[in-house]
Formats: sequence, structure tokens, C-alpha cells
Amino acid sequence: MTKMVAVTACIAGIAHTYMAKANLEKFAKKNGIEIKVETQGAMGMENKLSEAEIADADVVIFAVDTNVAERSRFDGKEILTVSTSEVVKDGEETIKEAIARINN
Repeated sequence: MTKMVAVTACIAGIAHTYMAKANLEKFAKKNGIEIKVETQGAMGMENKLSEAEIADADVVIFAVDTNVAERSRFDGKEILTVSTSEVVKDGEETIKEAIARINN
């Protein structure tokens, strides 16, 4: 099974951070992909990804509009960076683009 991890973070750290998380989870499930999403929002870092989860991931999605805390944790991984609004508008396309990164 394909495994992904993601980080979502918007400027305000409220709506788009959590809407992006929900869309990534929805469309990953629809496409048979295991995903865990860490949010970095107004409430701080939630659902923090472990080193093992990052290591096991085939690809990392950054759905972000601001800086990501502890970004060096993802060094060496295949990374797709998009805005939170892109994921909110078309989360399925983001998942498909991430899958394409794995298959190349």
C-alpha cells in the first residue's frame, strides 16, 4: 500500500490548515492510500509525524502557505509542495500528483 505523510499550515493557522488536512485524508482514502497529516496551525503542531512514519512514507506533501517547523525531518524524501488553497479546491488532484511523483 502506498504511504504518504503531509504537513498543512496556512498563514492564519485556522481554516485552510484544517480544511486541507480533511481533503487530503478524504482523497487519500478514496484512492486506497494510507496518509497521516500533521497540522501546524493556531493550536501549534498537532498530530506530529514520527521519524518512523516519515521514513516509511513514499512521498511527503507540504500543503503550506507559510514556513514549516522542523522541515529538516523530511530531508531526503520525495516532496510535493502546494498551497493549502490548491488542496482545498482540488485535493484529489494533489493526491494524484503525489502518486505520479512516486511512480517516476
